[in-house]
Amino acid sequence: MAGTNGQGVFVDSFALVSYLSNPLAAFLDELRHGFAPDSRARAHVTILPPRPLTPSPDREKIDAVWARIQSRLRDVSPFRVELGEIEVFEETDAIYIAILDGHSELRRLHELLDTGGMRFSEPYPYHPHVTVAQELSREDVHAAAQFARWRWSEFAHDRHFQVDRLTFVRNTLENCWVDLAAFDLTAHVTR
Repeated sequence: MAGTNGQGVFVDSFALVSYLSNPLAAFLDELRHGFAPDSRARAHVTILPPRPLTPSPDREKIDAVWARIQSRLRDVSPFRVELGEIEVFEETDAIYIAILDGHSELRRLHELLDTGGMRFSEPYPYHPHVTVAQELSREDVHAAAQFARWRWSEFAHDRHFQVDRLTFVRNTLENCWVDLAAFDLTAHVTR
């Protein structure tokens, strides 16, 4: 634990995400919040899943890690991600939307950034996706997935988004992810 902000006490858990854009984001936020009304999570695809910055995540270390991430992103171009169907992770019962196009680009980005101060032995192999619901009771997962599939089939807009901005986030004791900094891929490509 280190420090506080307007949304709670920070914990040693950091991630890197790309938020989705509207109308896709608004639809998925509404769907996710239907399963978890108290959640403040925004629709996103995770590039680096939650991880600690050890030893202690003081301001200097956080700044150094963020600087390293930015330097590794300098030659990364924006790319398009197309969403597929609703699926369920067997290990965790999390309900998610699969990635159709952009899967390999997300994997390469994860590999590029999962180094140095952000290197972490993740509990599951990296599998790019957009979470719809998690931490449901096992008996509710099947019905929730069916409902999510029905709602997703009703979505009448494009099912793709651009990964053009990455956001460095930190968690709190209240499980509220706070944006620390963002990197705009379109403004920094040096090729």
